[in-house]
Amino acid sequence: MKDWKKFLYILAAFLVCFYLPVESMRFNNAVFEALALVKWYAREHVLLCLVPAFFIAGAISVFVSQASVMKYFGAKANKFLSYSVASVSGTILAVCSCTVLPLFSGIYKRGAGLGPAVAFLYSGPAINVLAIILTARILGWQLGLARAIGAVVFSVVIGLLMHLIFLKEERARQVSGDFNVGEVKEARSLGKTVLYFVSMVAFLVFANWGKPLEGDHGIWSLIYQYKWWIAGFSLTSLVVMLFRWFKKDELKEWTGATWGFTLQILPLLLGGVLVSGFLLGRVGHEGVIPSRFVAALVGGNSLWANFFSSIVAAFMYFATLTEVPILQGLINSGMGKGPALALLLAGPALSLPSMLVLRSIMGTKKTVVYVSLVVVMATITGMIFGAIVK
Repeated sequence: MKDWKKFLYILAAFLVCFYLPVESMRFNNAVFEALALVKWYAREHVLLCLVPAFFIAGAISVFVSQASVMKYFGAKANKFLSYSVASVSGTILAVCSCTVLPLFSGIYKRGAGLGPAVAFLYSGPAINVLAIILTARILGWQLGLARAIGAVVFSVVIGLLMHLIFLKEERARQVSGDFNVGEVKEARSLGKTVLYFVSMVAFLVFANWGKPLEGDHGIWSLIYQYKWWIAGFSLTSLVVMLFRWFKKDELKEWTGATWGFTLQILPLLLGGVLVSGFLLGRVGHEGVIPSRFVAALVGGNSLWANFFSSIVAAFMYFATLTEVPILQGLINSGMGKGPALALLLAGPALSLPSMLVLRSIMGTKKTVVYVSLVVVMATITGMIFGAIVK
């Protein structure tokens, strides 16, 4: 049987090579777009987004006790508190659908319930304050307000539905996973632990603070002007804390956990970005699928237009804030307001790279259900919004 599988793999590889359309300009352009997107991703998001996120995830898995995670996010935790904290986490973490994955993996493997963990997973990239403000300013206050309300509601509803759908499995996981731990004596005070995590999160947030609009002289512009000073202060504070408060063995365990997350997640992300770039290209550029086909299919406010917008958004990779200029171009090409909201609710929270990683974290079934819930809810919400603003 194994020999037959090897033969089929070899045959499939041969047929791909035999029929490779290298003479097609669109194919060659799609290959270029795939490589260009992964190059851009590596330069813009790996060092300042993913690397800090990996270290934060490693810190969660090593320095945050299971008792603490279970207290706020566990199956027996206060549901109102769990979902309230998880649903607004994106207001603090200005991250994309891929950067939030190590953080989600950290709390989920530490014993967090599936519902609150998924609410955190969705809200991280979806409820980005800067992105919502940019949406309102460029695409109109109606889309900005609808995106803000929809993102908070989505995170809670999707989290609760995932909890109910996989209730039996989650109960078994809580029993077999040895998460039912008592109070653990911490090596450091709560205040020191909080400062340690705040310094890492501050570096992640301010090092990736986006450039404000031209002519904007408000608080966002002021923070952008001094963002490297704030990020540098955060990083310096972190280094001082590490030397003063942590033992050598603890630091070794932390870096080991961080490396484990990196090996699990980074290869899948880069592979997914390559595929996403090949199929859909970058902002302002085309992949193997022509952009005019997408624009033609999302006009009006039909069920198909909203569903198609949700599906395309779910698989396409959106870095933080890039969904706004993409939508601006699509709306100018005739995209309806309903499908536009559907894209805003499905796109930033999902991507093909993130799906590949999620499958390795929580399994195929849970990943498929999560993606389906996001797409279906984005479709329905888009239709309702499109009917209201028509």
